[in-house]
Amino acid sequence: MSDRITFSIDGVRVKAHPDHTIMEAADEVGIYIPRLCHMPGLSPHGSCRLCTVMVNGRPTPACTQPVADGMMVESDTPAVLEHRKVLIEMLFVEGNHFCMFCERSGNCELQAMAYRFGIAAPRFPYIFPKRDLDASHPHVFFDRNRCITCARCVRASQELDGKHVFGFVGRGPHKRLAFNSEGPLAETDLEVTDKALDACPVGALLRKGEGYKVPIGERLYDHEPIGSEIEARKAAT
Repeated sequence: MSDRITFSIDGVRVKAHPDHTIMEAADEVGIYIPRLCHMPGLSPHGSCRLCTVMVNGRPTPACTQPVADGMMVESDTPAVLEHRKVLIEMLFVEGNHFCMFCERSGNCELQAMAYRFGIAAPRFPYIFPKRDLDASHPHVFFDRNRCITCARCVRASQELDGKHVFGFVGRGPHKRLAFNSEGPLAETDLEVTDKALDACPVGALLRKGEGYKVPIGERLYDHEPIGSEIEARKAAT
């Protein structure tokens, strides 16, 4: 008896392990589904909704939806692509992302996602929220202006570092990242070696003293668009 099930993504037949999610199965065969809150090694979260696909006509996040035999998945339709584009644009206008001044430019997943979708400037008006930053930690800088509340640092702190440095407070537009201390970041048990710092997809959490360690022009997305490493698997088969 085969240990694989068969389903389709945009008309392409895909064989997958029954315990895989749609995203895991797609990655395995070189079909890239955009994502921001998802990160290999962390539990699925489904908060950014950028990986939303249509499954048998219904929207669902690909990072949390298990595969099922015979399911029909649509990821590359005009409606789905427009949904993702709107989400990306909203993340830009709801925060303060000044890419030309950001140390993560070229290594930022949000910036790279905008380039992949051809977004030169959002179509929506900027909100320009007033957000603080925290430079109290001797080795780490935290800028709320760039935080997209993806929860990757929260999950990485818990699941990889064995800590609970980060968490969320508030709801809706008032939701923000908080620390496990009543004071600033310096009063937490965050260490410069914590994997939670590497989990941030944008420039919200940065190690001090490492600015422009990798020169512009040699950064992760300077030459290849985000998702290229996954799509290369399809090209190789």
